[in-house]
Amino acid sequence: MSDQLLQVRDLRKTFRVPGSKTGLTALDGITLDVGRGETLGLVGESGCGKSTLARTLMMLERPDSGSVTFDGIDPFSLRGKDLLKFRRRVQMVFQDPYASLNSRMSAGDLISEPWRTHKTLYAGRSERETRVRELLDLVGLGAKAADKYPQEFSGGQRQRIGIARALALNPDVVICDEPVSALDLSVQAQVLNLLNDLQKELGIAYVFISHDLSVVRHVADRVAVMYLGRIIESGPTEAVFQSPSHPYTAALMSAAPKLDAAHRGERILLKGEVPSPLNPPSGCRFRTRCWKATDVCAAERPPLAVDPHSASHGAECHHPLVGEPALSASA
Repeated sequence: MSDQLLQVRDLRKTFRVPGSKTGLTALDGITLDVGRGETLGLVGESGCGKSTLARTLMMLERPDSGSVTFDGIDPFSLRGKDLLKFRRRVQMVFQDPYASLNSRMSAGDLISEPWRTHKTLYAGRSERETRVRELLDLVGLGAKAADKYPQEFSGGQRQRIGIARALALNPDVVICDEPVSALDLSVQAQVLNLLNDLQKELGIAYVFISHDLSVVRHVADRVAVMYLGRIIESGPTEAVFQSPSHPYTAALMSAAPKLDAAHRGERILLKGEVPSPLNPPSGCRFRTRCWKATDVCAAERPPLAVDPHSASHGAECHHPLVGEPALSASA
């Protein structure tokens, strides 16, 4: 088997908008890989297409073009029982642990609900009850929590139920859509450590979506930075954080809070607002806010500039920051 579990190539998705001739381009040529048992961190400003990409990977949206290959299979070509079987392999942990759980269902019912559709996975009632207790123990709640209702739990405990529900179908990939953003900082750390422990024990892969760079650095093996529907930089987590190649990534890093004053550097203040995806800039999407932009940035889409120190780290930029003191620039 290939080490790459999930492969996305040139994925495009445009939504129709009343009054617009071109539509809203949410995904514009997304290419990425997710390996077995690894965590891919997906970061970017609101509206850049992260959630649309997650929904497409969950097969809740059908792409206009491009391909998604999961373990050598095109999931969008599946039908009937084959499609139902595939859906077990990709699950999601949602952002809001309060809105994502039905308050009228007990924790045990919430976790076992997927088995009503996937009836062959755990057929007998006693088998299901045993598995519910195992999952509750796995996420640190204990078997006694099965009879309690969501309103009897804290936010962090609710998210643990959401994680247990995502694991109920024994998935290979879990898409985590801002899974800790609604939690207190101390609880965030507990949930992140739980996700790390589960990955080591079960060998599952994560696509981890977050605005919080410190969280992504803690959990991700690799990072992909999105801007207006495109991945503009990707690479191993430490390579991207220590030496960002794209000016946008450098600006994100400079804005992240740092406790050590000696390593804070100069803040990069970007001019202007994020352009509308209804009418994105020509050439480089970031050029209207970039202090390094030149005429070529408006005329041509930038090629992939590979970091000479890391072949797996690259950025779509005509003027990459490789070898420069990225965080000393100002805009």
